[in-house]
Amino acid sequence: MSTATATKNTTTSQADFLPLHGTDYVEFYVGNAKQAAHFYKTAFGFQSLAYAGPETGVKDKVSYAIRQNKLTFVLTTPLRANNAIADHIYKHGDGVKVLALMVDDARSAYAETTKRGGKSYMEPIVLNDESGEVVLSGIHTYGDTVHVFVERKNYKGVFMPGFKEWKSDYNPAETGLLYVDHCVGNVGWNQMNPWVKFYEDVMGFRNILSFDDNDISTEYSALMSKVMSNGNGYVKFPINEPAEGKKKSQVEEYLDFYDGEGCQHVALATHDIVKTVTELKSRGVEFLKVPNSYYDDLLDRVGHIDEDIEPLKELGILVDRDDEGYLLQLFSKPVEDRPTLFFEIIQRKGAKSFGKGNFKALFEALEREQGARGNL
Repeated sequence: MSTATATKNTTTSQADFLPLHGTDYVEFYVGNAKQAAHFYKTAFGFQSLAYAGPETGVKDKVSYAIRQNKLTFVLTTPLRANNAIADHIYKHGDGVKVLALMVDDARSAYAETTKRGGKSYMEPIVLNDESGEVVLSGIHTYGDTVHVFVERKNYKGVFMPGFKEWKSDYNPAETGLLYVDHCVGNVGWNQMNPWVKFYEDVMGFRNILSFDDNDISTEYSALMSKVMSNGNGYVKFPINEPAEGKKKSQVEEYLDFYDGEGCQHVALATHDIVKTVTELKSRGVEFLKVPNSYYDDLLDRVGHIDEDIEPLKELGILVDRDDEGYLLQLFSKPVEDRPTLFFEIIQRKGAKSFGKGNFKALFEALEREQGARGNL
């Protein structure tokens, strides 16, 4: 496989059998939702939005919905053992369970994807309250991760039925995070192409970029990746699989500690990455760091950029350019004790790519962290 930009997807949302309008929310199964919500509010600048639990008639779990601009996280914890949520946390640790997608018609989304081979996770259900109705349906994807289709055009409430507004006296200022840019999945050996075919056949996505082990490699490890995008480009799912190397790759480490396939990281968009990362670091978010030498020939590699080099160097922000423009990006360290889930902060200034020119520097930084954990 060689690096390539696939044929541009000219499918319009009107002709698309699965028109998507973006990510509705990302739901995490966690060991303590109350504490996790406090962490994401404090460290990432989310605000209290909605709550579901025994007080709202939900007896087996609690969920806290938090929001920042168009970015919504849901943090869910079981109240007892011996159920699917508790089993998920026991096996994987805290991690992403649901990548929920905005649709106009959740019934149609379910019918179209399941008839094309999608495995049912949730048949269409209608949730009602005094603010209207939300229709949900869903299918399985890699590992224990699922896609839930969310139709909320007839709902005026704060989040969805079953939740009540969550008002808090503690509301830290936001950090400039805007929406989900993309979500990356790690799959097992030789499983990338089958999942590419799943997204093509079941969800009507296109492979817009491919990277092989010559593109994403260091002296010690490598991986391969393909980027899947829906018709309008609002939803993008890169899929990684391990490749042969001298030592264990970051994907292998993830698969070992997550105990299976899953969502490796969520990329969060900002309009001012310097300001956002400065604020995140001041709140204790830890980021990977590349050597200062990365910046010695930065402008020779990427050409003119609007930003000053020194703040980028101080914060460790990476820069890459494609035919459309350039992007700035930075990756957090894992936010769990297991070396699994992390976040990417990304600012696009025209670029549609994913930072190919930064792969080597980034992966060497990841390997330094792996080595410190004894997992390289």
